[in-house]
Amino acid sequence: MRTLAAAVLAALLTAPGLPARAQADDALLRAIYQELVEINTTPSSGDCTVAVKAMAARLKAGGFQDDEIRIVVPPGADKHGNLVARLRGSGAQRPLLQLAHVDVVEARREDWTRDPFKLVEEDGYFYARGSSDDKSMAAIYVANMIRFRKEGLKPARDLVLALTCGEETVPGPYNGVEYLLRHHRGLIDAELALNEGGGGALTAEGQPLFHRIQAGEKVFQSFQLEVTNKGGHSSVPVPDNAIYRLADGLSRLARFSFPLKLSPVTRAYFEYLAQTEKPAVAQDIRAILRDPPDPDAQNRLWQVSATYNASARTTCVATQLDAGHAVNALPQRAKAFVNCRILPGQRVEDVQATLERVLADAQIKVTRMGGAVEAPMPPMKESLLEAIKAVNEEVWPGVPVILGLTPGASDGRFLNQSGIWTYGVTGLFHPPGGSNAHGLNERLRVRSLFEGAEFQYRLVRRLAQP
Repeated sequence: MRTLAAAVLAALLTAPGLPARAQADDALLRAIYQELVEINTTPSSGDCTVAVKAMAARLKAGGFQDDEIRIVVPPGADKHGNLVARLRGSGAQRPLLQLAHVDVVEARREDWTRDPFKLVEEDGYFYARGSSDDKSMAAIYVANMIRFRKEGLKPARDLVLALTCGEETVPGPYNGVEYLLRHHRGLIDAELALNEGGGGALTAEGQPLFHRIQAGEKVFQSFQLEVTNKGGHSSVPVPDNAIYRLADGLSRLARFSFPLKLSPVTRAYFEYLAQTEKPAVAQDIRAILRDPPDPDAQNRLWQVSATYNASARTTCVATQLDAGHAVNALPQRAKAFVNCRILPGQRVEDVQATLERVLADAQIKVTRMGGAVEAPMPPMKESLLEAIKAVNEEVWPGVPVILGLTPGASDGRFLNQSGIWTYGVTGLFHPPGGSNAHGLNERLRVRSLFEGAEFQYRLVRRLAQP
């Protein structure tokens, strides 16, 4: 059933020279979104191949031919399927890639207020695992590709859609984008790519504040911290306890912060926020922009927003613990996992050395878990930025477009490393507090889904022309 928000939106989003957004477009988008969200694609019990085959069926029903759609399943990974679809253009320009991942993080029914794998629309929001990250983007791209085909769009470049698996599985045996680049690069090779990341900010009253474009992301790197000793009987405790030793080191890490470091992108981001935040917060933002930055202002500012903190410095946080082997035995081993998000340009080796210094205990062994993908920040193409701003003004008049660094990591790191410049451009706006992606009761504002779809439709259509 079509929501009131979608009905109002359809009436508003009709621009001269563009086909009107029809009720059928919204109905199709919602149906695709619901179908995709309700397919479990978690690492433990889900199946990405089922999801991408469902989306392939949607594309075929929308007019795409078999030779325009590829399902790519890595050998020995039957549930890690990926989809690549292509709307062929004249070849006057290199392809444009639209990238979204269909896998999601785990969600336990007993923890959630609602069934995480049933799309629930309530009080103006969609609730479900993946409702925001990243099945909203996947559904938007599929629906818009069908809309382009229905309208008979003849682009100057191929429009490529890639729905991949493995983005949320870190570390994991397969990452869809990495696998496609290594074995089927020709399927997804492009001049530039649009990806998750970025997004708009809303006031508490639901008014758009700004639309942030991701122009870079932090480097993902995890470390294992481990303490071992001989253990013994719990009735005769000794001073050297592996759990206590590890806990002491983690306590020191909890009190440590990496130094603030602003790039031109993040400095511009905070300069904009200094003009829009509440007076006391704006004053603290201006104080961290000084040289040297005010440490007291930093501490106050990070209490206001964890995102502000994560945008301005490398972060390392403990995420998992595993210790002991019996309730009546002294621990022979205590292990923790620390996940770091490293600012572009900072070396992983230097971060590891800092961790070892802060832990301050030679018996805590620090081991790097896998190799980080240290990708360059993509250059912001003026033509792309101009197109984004023009479409943004059509959909959200007067709302500024700003560039930012995403604290998290995405599959864009593999594309940027390979020379396919990738930008986080979603058109999805979120209220204060965000969508709680990866957390309980993940949600997306209903209006944001339909606005985001219209924004993406207009942007890709504009980029598809000479």
